[in-house]
Amino acid sequence: MTSAIPVGDAYPYLRAASAGIRHHARALAPRTDHPGTAADRAHLDVLHAHLTALHQLLDQLAETTRPPHPAAGRQLATAHTRLWQATAAVHDAFHLLPVADETGTACHPERLPEGPPVLTICQRHLAAGHVVRRKTTPADLNTPAPSRTTTCAQ
Repeated sequence: MTSAIPVGDAYPYLRAASAGIRHHARALAPRTDHPGTAADRAHLDVLHAHLTALHQLLDQLAETTRPPHPAAGRQLATAHTRLWQATAAVHDAFHLLPVADETGTACHPERLPEGPPVLTICQRHLAAGHVVRRKTTPADLNTPAPSRTTTCAQ
């Protein structure tokens, strides 16, 4: 006998991550008393890490969904591709932002076990890129998002 898991408790870590992103987005939103905070390299590095984790999750979901439900699996594979495009754009934005000033906030790669931050985001991006190249063609990556094929029933 299988027990039904209430939807609210089925994926607690994913729900917590989503709640954290919503909270962060509200905290960054410009207000009348505070103009908002511009993105910096550290912010984009963390966002890139989150996007690559979502990318891996979508990859796994697409692979396990495709055999029993081919149409849903294709939609998840499309989402996987679109998420990669967003991840690549965040990576590009990271490199377009200025490096922190050298006074007091200099990067000391010898103190970081994973290496300097600029290499960490690039290593993560390259690793995720290997998955994309195995499963996606360059034409797929350059294709605009398809029109929606389903509608929500209310």
